[in-house]
Amino acid sequence: MLPSHRAYLALAIPLIISTITTPLLGAVDTAVIGHLSHSAYLGGVAVGTLIFNTLYWLFGFLRVSTSAFTAQAAGAKNNDQGIAALMRPMGIALVIGALFILLQKPILLASLQLIHPAEDVAAQASIYFNIRIWGAPLTLVNYVLLGWLMGLSRVKATLLLQISMNVINMVLAIVFTQIIQWDVAGVAGATLNAEVLACVLGFVLVLRSSVWKEWKRSGQRDWRGWFGASELKSVMATNLDLMIRTACLLTMFNLFTSRSASFGTDQLAANAILLQIHYLMAYCFDGFANASSIMTGQARGARDPKMLQRVIHLSWFWTIVTSVLMGGLYFALKEPLIRLFTDNATVISLTGPYNAWLVAFPLAAGLGLVFYGVFTGMTVTYPIRNSMLISLVFFLIALFWCVPHYGNHGLWLSFIVFALGRSLFLVIYLPRLQRI
Repeated sequence: MLPSHRAYLALAIPLIISTITTPLLGAVDTAVIGHLSHSAYLGGVAVGTLIFNTLYWLFGFLRVSTSAFTAQAAGAKNNDQGIAALMRPMGIALVIGALFILLQKPILLASLQLIHPAEDVAAQASIYFNIRIWGAPLTLVNYVLLGWLMGLSRVKATLLLQISMNVINMVLAIVFTQIIQWDVAGVAGATLNAEVLACVLGFVLVLRSSVWKEWKRSGQRDWRGWFGASELKSVMATNLDLMIRTACLLTMFNLFTSRSASFGTDQLAANAILLQIHYLMAYCFDGFANASSIMTGQARGARDPKMLQRVIHLSWFWTIVTSVLMGGLYFALKEPLIRLFTDNATVISLTGPYNAWLVAFPLAAGLGLVFYGVFTGMTVTYPIRNSMLISLVFFLIALFWCVPHYGNHGLWLSFIVFALGRSLFLVIYLPRLQRI
């Protein structure tokens, strides 16, 4: 039976809710630390968070690829491959996490040299980093556990895992900083404890899954098949493409922020608020991308071209509907939404001339954000890599030509060029995908 609109939304909406907790968590952490006595605390947490976001974002492929390979195994009704889809990235996550711990000193020194914060801010960032780094293996393992549950369409379990981790983090951050008064160490400790508890919960959910129970009963233990050269080569090729994609995103955002800073502190703050709203939009699209990834993975596993065609149709429909609604809602609610982020009149006034670019963002980026899920579900990732590399080239051309001529408008135009490029240069690969 082909998936309906209701089935698609039943996957997408809970996934939107679970992913939207991530930016909300950052807002709560900032608010908690912002009420402490010294501004260096806030700066230290901001720098420390930037370091970890960069490290972990580069390895976000562990969740995405795990979800895709798991969905394919579920579509093929192959429990052994379903367990292999968990074990392979789990090994990679543990190795990378261990390397982060072993190399923590050079990572911290290099990061502080690159960011170059004030001395008191650097001291607080070091406190934050030295605590949170011990959770590196757990964070990456949590990516794998979350991706595996997503791939099995365990929507409630996914929601429980994501929200419980973020709520625990928020509560502990308040307790550790406001009651016990551990300051920056309290925020870092709260995150570390939340990662431990989420990892334990994730393993419990895995052990209670029907796939795990049926695999144990079957007695299949094809360890060599799990970690064979050809299997690992396929996994690493997929992950490398996704890592390149993330590196392109990081390059674009870092250049955008750097150029924003050249327009002064107030304009930097205004652009930062608009970017935060953009993240909320992107996380909404991410829910649809995850739903598309799960369904296309199942279609590939079941070798069902009709199901693949149906999922592509659903992805087109809901991307267009969501893009129009999101652009319209932002146009109607832009002023009260911006005031949620700041009450600084100067900063609010500086966002005004650039609101149109944010109205255009969902229309430009929607297809790229959702069809990213379609391609990852099929584990056909070279189009994602290629589209991002080409989009980055166009962004650089626009950046170096438009900014000198049009200032901050030129910067936002470059941003939209990148967003539109990642959509257009990805969907042109669709005919090839449908022939697989």
